[in-house]
Parts: sequence; C-alpha cells; structure tokens
Amino acid sequence: MGALLIGRGSRKGRAMDKALCYGALGIGALMLLVFLLDLIVGIPFGGGNFIAGDVFGLLAAAIVVYLGYNASRDLK
Repeated sequence: MGALLIGRGSRKGRAMDKALCYGALGIGALMLLVFLLDLIVGIPFGGGNFIAGDVFGLLAAAIVVYLGYNASRDLK
C-alpha cells in the first residue's frame, strides 16, 4: 500500500494537467522533428523505402501536437 501513496512533492490538479499538456507538446514536437529529418535527410532511421512510415509518423505527431495545444488552451 505504501507504493500507492502520493508523495508530498507530487503535482495535483491544474499543475499536473499543465505538465501533461506541455509534455505532450514537447514529445509531439520532438517526434515531428525526427520524422521530418528522416523524410528529408534520412538521418535517424536511414530514410530508404519507408517514406509511407515517415508520412504517417508526421501525421501522428502533428495530431499529438494539436491535441496537446488544444488541451492547454482549455486549461487557461
């Protein structure tokens, strides 16, 4: 039961909501950059014949960024 208790320094309420929104924005932007670099330069994953994977990754990352941005606007 002790592992389920929340520590004194943990975030609750609005602070946690903001942290999750900004975390989603950061991860989505990072993945957007990674897939865009792979599509244009071919650096992280080697490019190659996986253009469809890069395009779908770009779309998924853009959706995550949009959802994080929209949720952060709702918190204000």
